[in-house]
Amino acid sequence: MNTSLHRYDRDSMLRAGFVSGGILLNVLLSFISYKTGFPIYLDTIGTISAAATGGLFPGILTAIVTNALCTAFNGDAIYFGFVNALIAIYTAWFVREKSFGRLKYIVRFIVVAGLFSGVVSALIQWGLLGGPQNASVVAITDILQDATGLPAIFSFIILQTAISILDKGVSVVITLFILHFIPQNIKTRIRNSGWRQRPLSREEMEAMDSLSGDIRISVKKRMTLMLMIVAFALSIFMGFAGIRLYFNNAKQEKTEIAQSAVQFAAQIVDPDRISEYILRGRDVPGYEETEKMLYRIRDNAKGVKYLYVLQIREDGCYTVFDLDAEGEPGGAPGTRIEFEEAFYPYLPALLAGEEIEPVESDDISGWVLTVYEPIKNGTGRTMGYACADASLTYLADYIGDFMLRIILILSGSFVLILAYALWTTGIYMVYPINNLVAGVEDFIATGTEQEKLDESVRALRAIDIHTGDEIEKLYQAVCKLALSQAEQMRSIRRYSENTEKMQDGLIVTMADLVENRDSDTGAHIQKTAAYVKIIAEGLKRKGYYAEKITPKFISDVVRSAPLHDVGKINIPDEVLNKPGKLTDEEYAVIKTHTISGKRIMEKAISTVEGENYLKEARNMAAYHHERWDGKGYPEGLHGEVIPLSARIMAVADVFDALASPRVYKPAFPFEKALSIIEEGSGTQFDPRCVEVFMDALSEVRAVLKKYHGDV
Repeated sequence: MNTSLHRYDRDSMLRAGFVSGGILLNVLLSFISYKTGFPIYLDTIGTISAAATGGLFPGILTAIVTNALCTAFNGDAIYFGFVNALIAIYTAWFVREKSFGRLKYIVRFIVVAGLFSGVVSALIQWGLLGGPQNASVVAITDILQDATGLPAIFSFIILQTAISILDKGVSVVITLFILHFIPQNIKTRIRNSGWRQRPLSREEMEAMDSLSGDIRISVKKRMTLMLMIVAFALSIFMGFAGIRLYFNNAKQEKTEIAQSAVQFAAQIVDPDRISEYILRGRDVPGYEETEKMLYRIRDNAKGVKYLYVLQIREDGCYTVFDLDAEGEPGGAPGTRIEFEEAFYPYLPALLAGEEIEPVESDDISGWVLTVYEPIKNGTGRTMGYACADASLTYLADYIGDFMLRIILILSGSFVLILAYALWTTGIYMVYPINNLVAGVEDFIATGTEQEKLDESVRALRAIDIHTGDEIEKLYQAVCKLALSQAEQMRSIRRYSENTEKMQDGLIVTMADLVENRDSDTGAHIQKTAAYVKIIAEGLKRKGYYAEKITPKFISDVVRSAPLHDVGKINIPDEVLNKPGKLTDEEYAVIKTHTISGKRIMEKAISTVEGENYLKEARNMAAYHHERWDGKGYPEGLHGEVIPLSARIMAVADVFDALASPRVYKPAFPFEKALSIIEEGSGTQFDPRCVEVFMDALSEVRAVLKKYHGDV
């Protein structure tokens, strides 16, 4: 595991170096293009290379960092980070879905990427930066506009798109050239360096994703949604806070400038002559000189649009000096102006000659900030107010432009954060967890087969999760649990096998006790067990009695076969080993071995665990002399009412009796014994059992040859 960690650490450093190289290449080419005035920047070569080799997040990281660094020599570069991030997303998707393996795919990528980046970049330059930022592009746009008669913006979009397609074409060619010389194993290491487990193929990733299909809200969705909300909220908060801070600072600055202007104005206006200025206006000596000085004050007060002097009376405002925005004289002295609605809250203080806070108003003259300064005479009486209007309308317009810039800047960061969220959630949580779930489900599905259990444990350990957190700890615990359970199952299996061997030994011992009393049977239990196995496997091969023929059933009947004549233990020797023909009374005694065998097996079943194992032994002992046509004994069962194990044993038992010598007869020839079995098909024997027996004559011959020599 430590070796794996060191390898992944080295691969992560390799990926970081590759991304850094891509960023440096982008910045260098962008710097050269910017300084030379070349309209093709080639600042996405590293981005396309990183996205094509390392995937989504390395590509987006390369794009955003590139544009952030380019602001050192081109302040507008930061606004295009979002565009280049989308190029990285498109590249990662394109390589995953299509790849750059065929020319038509390469051309398609160049055209789509060029169209998108060209149109969006043109709109950003035109709407945010006031037009093309490259002198050559400006000149060519003018030529194109004159030639086509199209509006300037459309001419610029067409030209910028064509340049962008050319830029992406050159970038892709250079990218393919670079990637061609990078060894495939290096590219593979870079691509897989982000994994915190065994790297998954695309098919495996899709399979892992499908595991989350029945989950209402997956971890990936929840984490991604949470990070999206946080990133979006943070972006909105930062943008709003930045705009608010800028606006308040700008507003405060304008207020201070306006206050300085009205303070100067209040000092140069003679308060004792204000009433005379209202009555006689420009005819009063010194009026025009004062007015000129007010113009100088206004012109030197940046941001002050209007400067005027008023006298506040009960019936309205009376103009003393009124300087308009164009530098020409405004309203005539003595003009009465109705109070605006914004004045009403401050009217008592103004009539009392007191100082008031700056007033914001939004009327036909626009959104303005008005500052008032009392003009007092020698006795301290307020004779009028020097007033200055600072326009906030253009400031609001600038705020809109500022917001657009903030959105473009934060959009790139938002895409980067979202990509990082998807990337980290996937490699640190979703894929490790889903892989672990799939491994555990496979382990559960293996059942009790030891080989499959061992293979499942190896597959679990091959996932190789090394996230360094609780998920890795859980993974290690699951691996230990699976290994422990597999070893436990191995121990149980060994114990079970030993138990089965002991049981088989007891069965064979019991069967030998019977066989040793019967001088004619000659390895009868071994041969019948072999024939039973041949018939049972033949039925399974042909699909007969599929609901009944299972591996366990075959094992049970083969192991139980030696006990089919266990009831003969109760038959007297003089009857059992009589060399001649039995009398009717003796034959009746012989037939009781089936009932005795059934009784012996039922007693064993009631006292020994493993009823399923001995059940077939009971069936064979009790019913192997039943006939298909119902003329057998002891109960006269017929057809499929006879247990299947007994029907199988009937064929095996009769064939061995025919093909083996007895004290009362010689062995029948092989072909004769087979013909008798065939004649009994459908009357004495189950036709299907006879069919599969006849289909396996080579195996039957091998059994006979083993115990009787050539046949």
